[in-house]
Amino acid sequence: MLYFPRWLIGLIVGVCALGFLVAVPNALPQSVLSGLPNWIPHQPINLGLDLRGGSHLLLEVDMSAVARERLDNDLDGLRTELRDDHIGYTGLQGGADRLSFDLTDPSQADAVRAAVAKVDTDLDIAIADGRVTMTFNQAALDARRQSAVDQSIEIVRRRIDETGTKEPTIQREGQDRILVQLPGVENPEHVKELLGRTAKMTFQLVDDGANIEDAEHGKIPPGDVLLPMEDDRAAKTGPTQQILVKRRIMVSGDTLTDAQPTFQNGNEPVVSFKFDSTGARRFGDATRENVQKRFAIVLDNKVISAPVIREAIPGGQGIISGNFTVQSARDLALLLRAGALPAPLTILEERTVGPDLGADSIKAGATASVVGVVLVVVFMFLFYGLFGIFADIALFFNLCLMFACLSILGATLTLPGIAGIALTLGMAVDANVLIYERIREEIRGGRSLISSLQAGFQRAFGTILDSHVTTLVAGALMFFLGSGPIKGFAVTLSLGVLTSLFSAILVTRLQIVTWLRRTKPKVIPI
Repeated sequence: MLYFPRWLIGLIVGVCALGFLVAVPNALPQSVLSGLPNWIPHQPINLGLDLRGGSHLLLEVDMSAVARERLDNDLDGLRTELRDDHIGYTGLQGGADRLSFDLTDPSQADAVRAAVAKVDTDLDIAIADGRVTMTFNQAALDARRQSAVDQSIEIVRRRIDETGTKEPTIQREGQDRILVQLPGVENPEHVKELLGRTAKMTFQLVDDGANIEDAEHGKIPPGDVLLPMEDDRAAKTGPTQQILVKRRIMVSGDTLTDAQPTFQNGNEPVVSFKFDSTGARRFGDATRENVQKRFAIVLDNKVISAPVIREAIPGGQGIISGNFTVQSARDLALLLRAGALPAPLTILEERTVGPDLGADSIKAGATASVVGVVLVVVFMFLFYGLFGIFADIALFFNLCLMFACLSILGATLTLPGIAGIALTLGMAVDANVLIYERIREEIRGGRSLISSLQAGFQRAFGTILDSHVTTLVAGALMFFLGSGPIKGFAVTLSLGVLTSLFSAILVTRLQIVTWLRRTKPKVIPI
C-alpha cells in the first residue's frame, strides 16, 4: 500500500494537473477567458435555469386536434370510396370524435364496412337503423397520442436548437405534456410564439370558379374550405379577406428539406424553400397540370400567399412571397426547417426566472460552499495536524476534478447540484478521517510507524469502498428515476463520489509516502 511505481505517480500528478487546468476557467471572468490561447481549455460549466435565469414552460399537446385532423382526412377518403363503390348515403359529416352518415339502402351494410376498412382500419363502425357511426378505437387513440407527443418533443427541440439556446431541458411530463426549460433566454415571448405555432404548410389550389360571397354566408361547395388571408406587416382595420381553396392537398410541407429567409426585388422579404425528391416531383406535377390557376400556400389554416402558376416549376425549389417583415420571414423559415407540429401546443404554466435571482442563488450557494470548505479545512488541521494539511490538499484537487468533469461532460449546474458538491466535499474528508483514525488505533496497538500506515490504509479501504459504492448506487437511481433538479443533484453527487475516492486513496497516500521517504520521521504527527 505504501509503494508507488513511477507510472502511477505520473498518472496521479497528470490527472490532478489536468483537472486543475480544466477547472480554472470556471473561476475566471469572460474577458480573461476570451484572451486565452486556443489550446487551453476555456469552457466553463453551463448554469441551469435556477442559476442563470430563463424561462420555464409547461406545454400540453391538443390531442383533440390530432383526432379531428385525421377524421377530416378520412372524411374525404370515405366520400370518394362510397362514390366509387356506388353506395347510397346522405348527410355525411364529421364531428369532434366521429364520422356519421345515413345509409339509403340498409342491405349495403357489409359494403359500407368494407369501404370504411379501406379508408382507415383504426375506425370502429356501428350501424343502427341505417345510421352509420365511425369512431377511433382506444388502442389507436393511445398509439396516436404516444406518437404525437414524441414527435412534438422532437419538433420543439429542433425549433429551440435553431434559436441558439444552449442546454435546454425538454422532457415529457405525464401522458400529453412537455416540460421546457430555457436557461439564459432573454426574450421568452419570442420563444413562446415559435413554440405556439403548428407551422403546418400545404399547397392547395384556389377555387376561383365558386362564389366567394355565397361561401362567406355558409354555402361552401363540397370539397372546398374557406380560409383567411394572413398579413404580418400590420394590424388591419377592415375585415379579414377570405379565400376559397380546394380541400385536397396537392403538396405537403413535410417534404421540405430546407427553407431560408432572403430578399427579392431589392428589399422585399421572402422565404425560399426546397423539396426532397418526392416533394419536388409532386410540386412539378401540380404546377404543370394547373398552369394559369392560383396556388394557395396555406400555413396553419391561413393563406399566406396565392400566386398564379405562370408555368411548370421543376426542380422542387420556389419562393414564398407575402406581406412578410424581416423577422416574420426569418421565423417562418425556422419553423419550416424544424418541421410542423402534429398538433397545437397550449401553454399551461409559465415561469420566468430573472438573472438577478439566479445571481443571488449563485452567491448564496458559493458562500455556503466556501464556509463549508473553510470549516472542513480548519477541522482537519486542528485534529490531524500535518496529515490534516495533506487531506486539505487532496480536498482541493478533489474539487478541481469535480469541476473539470462537469466541464468536460457539458453538464448543467443547478442549485441542487451545488448542494451535491457541498455534500461530496464532506464525504471526501470523511474517507481521510477513517484512514487516520485507523492509523491511530494501530499506533495504540503497538505497531511500528510503517506498519501502522500500511494497516491504516489497507484496513480502512474496505469501509471507504463500501460507503462510496452505496452512495454511488443511490446517485445512479436518482439520475435514472428522477427528473430536473433531482438529476442535477445526482450528477454532482456521483461525480463527487468518484473523485473523492481517487483523492482520498491515491492523492493523500502519495503525499504521505513522499513525506515519509524524504523526512524519515521517528513518530507519526497525528
